[in-house]
Amino acid sequence: MKKMTYAIAALVALGVSGAAIGASHADPAIAAAVKARKSVMGLYAFNLGKLGAMAKGEMAYDSAAAKGYAENLNALATLDQSSMWPAGSDNVSFADTRALPAMWENMEGAMKAGMALASATGALADAAGTDLAALQVAMGPVGAACGACHKASRAAAN
Repeated sequence: MKKMTYAIAALVALGVSGAAIGASHADPAIAAAVKARKSVMGLYAFNLGKLGAMAKGEMAYDSAAAKGYAENLNALATLDQSSMWPAGSDNVSFADTRALPAMWENMEGAMKAGMALASATGALADAAGTDLAALQVAMGPVGAACGACHKASRAAAN
């Protein structure tokens, strides 16, 4: 019985160390691409968070700041991100991402979602500095564009 317990413990330890070694030897180009797109998503979240707080009345509306945050979003949405989404950087192939393989299976749909986001953030950049009501109206299409892509191409958080 002791030998069986030691054998099981050794197999578990080997499996855990093998997983750690596998993760540490991931393709550096894939790891860099995932890191870059996570950085872009973080910038989206920061700017959207500020605009959302203004739109909800949780933060005072500031036309200059709102315009700046919206212009940042539009710059991000129109940035060429194609190199950040290489094949093999989905959550089945690479552990440190929530991007579903469905994105690469429907790249045309992903591209359309990106264009919808660019269009929505462009309209937001035009409206955000006008007044609070214009900001609130323009936020809806941005949220819809983000949500459409996330529903189709992003795994739920653990």
